[in-house]
Amino acid sequence: MTALQDIAAPEGVCYGCGSKNPHGLHIKSYWHEDGVHVMATHLPEDKYCGWPDLVYGGLIAMLVDCHSNWAAMAYHYRAEQRDVGSLPHVTCVTGNLGIKFIKPTPMGVPLTLRAKVEGEVGRKSRVICEVFAGDVLTAVGDSVFVRVDTEQLRAEAHDR
Repeated sequence: MTALQDIAAPEGVCYGCGSKNPHGLHIKSYWHEDGVHVMATHLPEDKYCGWPDLVYGGLIAMLVDCHSNWAAMAYHYRAEQRDVGSLPHVTCVTGNLGIKFIKPTPMGVPLTLRAKVEGEVGRKSRVICEVFAGDVLTAVGDSVFVRVDTEQLRAEAHDR
């Protein structure tokens, strides 16, 4: 199975999920067989330790951000009955990133991210993303992603 990132953005340079970022995390997201959730796994490297033997919360936020964004984009493709990566490309950006830390997340345990779109209003999608260390729920993201025009976003970011 090919990751959503590798289908829709094979030249991506995002630190979290870009396949072409040599220093990035290379998060890979996939539709779950239930057709509702988008799934990813990640094993944090030792350099992402916060407290001794615990994952740094900023890494968890980054994982939730990138993975949730891909859940939102995949959702839009599916809602339009189009293949992921088909033209015109669907692009979303983070409008609001919310993370609730439920329990400490241990190092050395593969993390599973399970995200789904909870609601959509116009260009905005609310995504809930659960983070599990093994079978233990350690964090929940409740975030909003906004569908944007890539060229307009690029122009606004560079004040053109």
